[in-house]
Amino acid sequence: MSSPINILTVKCPTCKRQVAWLPENEFKPFCCERCRLIDLGEWIMEEKRIPGEAIDLDFEDNEDHFFQ
Repeated sequence: MSSPINILTVKCPTCKRQVAWLPENEFKPFCCERCRLIDLGEWIMEEKRIPGEAIDLDFEDNEDHFFQ
């Protein structure tokens, strides 16, 4: 008798459907390309953000101080 295989499942961040976390699921953690593109659009339109302070990119001497 073989033991049952436990497959990890997660909720799709967009539609909340259960998604099997398998190598052949090319859209994980999303259930499909549509949900992946909806999420991408939300990031592009700045509906989603990573919390933190904004970086001031306006420098008077036109030098890149961010990397110094």
